Amino acid sequence: MRIIGGRFKNKKILLPVDKNTRPLKDMVRESIFNIIEHSNLFENKIFNSLVLDLYSGSGSFGLECLSRGASKVVFCESYLSAFKILKKNLYNLNCPDQIELVNETVLKFIDDMNNNKKYDITFLDPPFKDNKIGELLEKISGKKEFKRKSLFILHRNKKTKDKFPSNFKILLERTYGTSKIYFGRFNF
Repeated sequence: MRIIGGRFKNKKILLPVDKNTRPLKDMVRESIFNIIEHSNLFENKIFNSLVLDLYSGSGSFGLECLSRGASKVVFCESYLSAFKILKKNLYNLNCPDQIELVNETVLKFIDDMNNNKKYDITFLDPPFKDNKIGELLEKISGKKEFKRKSLFILHRNKKTKDKFPSNFKILLERTYGTSKIYFGRFNF
């Protein structure tokens, strides 16, 4: 797996050796970035944005954001095996001022959030079996750390029936093989 575009294009992304982490396929990642950059549905773009990569895994989404000019990416991953690989991937890019690495559960990270950051784009890629996405989005909707028009991108299994909060609006959805990608925004 490699970074697709930007200043780190073709840099290799290391992956965990176990099967507990499901990397975002290159084709899906490329499609997400094309939609972000070329869609008129939302004004959020990668360049100069503050990105939150939740359930980071090996970090492929956040790494791609850094490569494409994000000002900073905060990575949150609780699974130790994936976290170690993520650290290696970030070290290989040598851009320590543009990253923040968090090793705790996403729910704890959101609960403890209390800073001056205002995220432009948030990517959520929980395990497909995770059925707490609605609870997580409810918690996020009550936080001031997200810009009013912050873009949320969710990676789910196409067969998963998630219940989203009533104030979460799906702007666009796409299906790629077994993956479904939602682009959404809160109505704050």
